[in-house]
Amino acid sequence: MEDTNPKSMPHVTPSTNNLTAQPPSSGRKIRYLSATFLLLASLSLGFLGGWLGSDSRGNFANTQNNRAQIVSTESELISGIADTVGDSVVSVNVTGQTEVRSIFGERGTQAQASAGTGAILSTNGYVITNRHVVPEGTTEVSVTLSDGTELTDVKVVGRTAATDTLDIAFLKIGDTKGKKLVAAKVGDSAKVEVGEKVIAIGNALGQFQNTVTSGIISGYGRSVTAGDGEFGGDSETLQNLFQTDAAINQGNSGGPLVNVNGEVIGINTAIAGGDAQNIGFAIPINDTQGLIKSVLKNGKFERPFLGVRYVTLTDDYAFQFNLSTKRGAYVAPSDNGQSSIVPDSPAAKAGIREKDIITKIEGSVIDERNSLVSLIGQRSVGDKVQLTVIRDGKTQTIEVTLQAAPRS
Repeated sequence: MEDTNPKSMPHVTPSTNNLTAQPPSSGRKIRYLSATFLLLASLSLGFLGGWLGSDSRGNFANTQNNRAQIVSTESELISGIADTVGDSVVSVNVTGQTEVRSIFGERGTQAQASAGTGAILSTNGYVITNRHVVPEGTTEVSVTLSDGTELTDVKVVGRTAATDTLDIAFLKIGDTKGKKLVAAKVGDSAKVEVGEKVIAIGNALGQFQNTVTSGIISGYGRSVTAGDGEFGGDSETLQNLFQTDAAINQGNSGGPLVNVNGEVIGINTAIAGGDAQNIGFAIPINDTQGLIKSVLKNGKFERPFLGVRYVTLTDDYAFQFNLSTKRGAYVAPSDNGQSSIVPDSPAAKAGIREKDIITKIEGSVIDERNSLVSLIGQRSVGDKVQLTVIRDGKTQTIEVTLQAAPRS
């Protein structure tokens, strides 16, 4: 922020050293009139100054009152949202096996505890969280409700693959110990705008349940490389994320990012490292809709996929590949002997080819805000979707039936 130091206006003092001598009679008249004028002017200025002073004090008081009212209203809003959504947020407690090496170079494993956050999606116990909260190697999972009750009958329904750009997993609570679960209200992340107020709720640092922080959406369509941070040090590429300045801490992972209506519009997943401050990232909830539908309807974790390797076009990539189309998913030519079309995938069956540019899915444009994988993620396995494709400079429509992504 630019630092500005206000400067005061210069004070001007009138000089009386240049008075011109006048004849006695006229001089007395002039001095009398001057004195009368000065007296009237002084009274007027005094009245005006008093009026302005009282008015400015009134304006200052009103401004302060207005500011206090705004702060009070915002505090009440955040507090109300926290109360509304808080019962749908759980702390996720995890035990897993991590690889260790002794001072003699011998390899082994040991138990390691970690913690994250989740959001309840249904009254029968389904919970959404991050893949890295319950990674491969997880042996035990429990959740703690907002009232402090720990539920230990919890299993992992499924998680996205380690190479998937969507960092999502689902849990299922079995025995609730008589507790009534409260499902979070899911919103529409497509309606979220930059500058919109948001609230993050989570198990900060794995110690402080339902910590509430607020901020704004400061960007969207972000792609980041995130470290695993739990069991091992692997990194993963995540795409199409919201950027927010709402404080997100370790342990907040998997918790909800909600709007002012108390609706979940994102799943907190990462924070910027290094010198960056107050930069967090969340997965738009719409990108998980296909998975949510599958889990809630069938109790199965089925990730819909198309089966292409692609580059999301920007002006730079369009120039690099010598393309006139500057937005879309470009099915780049095979590299290192690896085909860009996954064999036996929906794309292969539908006849998608290398060098095709997929510009729309069901009419939704692929651009900085909506990647191909995020638009596919909004669908379900078995859905028939219309792809708008540019091939050899001509636009055509290709229908594809989505399949479940392979486990590997």
